[in-house]
Amino acid sequence: MAFNPTPRQTTALKAGIFVLALLPFARMVYLTLTGQLVEPLEFITRGTGDWTLYFLCFTLGVTPLRKLSKWNWLIKLRRMIGLFAFFYAALHFTTFLWFDHFFDVREMWKDVLKRPFITVGFIAFVLLIPLAVTSTNGMVRRLGGKRWQWLHRLIYVIAPLGILHFWWMKAGKHNFTQPIIFGLIVAALLLLRVYWSRTKAAAPARATAAKVAAR
Repeated sequence: MAFNPTPRQTTALKAGIFVLALLPFARMVYLTLTGQLVEPLEFITRGTGDWTLYFLCFTLGVTPLRKLSKWNWLIKLRRMIGLFAFFYAALHFTTFLWFDHFFDVREMWKDVLKRPFITVGFIAFVLLIPLAVTSTNGMVRRLGGKRWQWLHRLIYVIAPLGILHFWWMKAGKHNFTQPIIFGLIVAALLLLRVYWSRTKAAAPARATAAKVAAR
């Protein structure tokens, strides 16, 4: 079913998504400040990490949903959703730097190099930074459309790294249910892109073959 929201409706939709995206953060802040958590550090670390992965999946899901539904206006939401992935990733990293190392960068760096699951998570966060910095229309113009698109394909690396970070973190607890679910979702979304990319690349060859056969 075709649905083309007006500019006013699109603005309202963005505002609604913005508010909803902040609710997990607001909940974490509220529960922490009111002393309702037994282990606030673990809760915040887990919550910000989970929501980073959620928003990475949401970001990757925009294009498949747009293609399947033919709702091209969905592309207007992708940038904001991607920025929320960075927002929660930044909170996740800040929690690690602040509460685990009290802003001691040297000790933090030792931890990054010592523990593989932290190394992988740190790499994923660093790769997210250029995507967030270049999210503005001005940066798109400066980089040019093709270079901007190539840069933002880093998300295809970031999402699997995030899942690997989550997997290794859960390895000590032998609880792999969530990492497996995230992995299957990301794998499905990436495989859809591979399929569509190959289909698009093969289209000119099929068209040429059809013309030859028609002669």
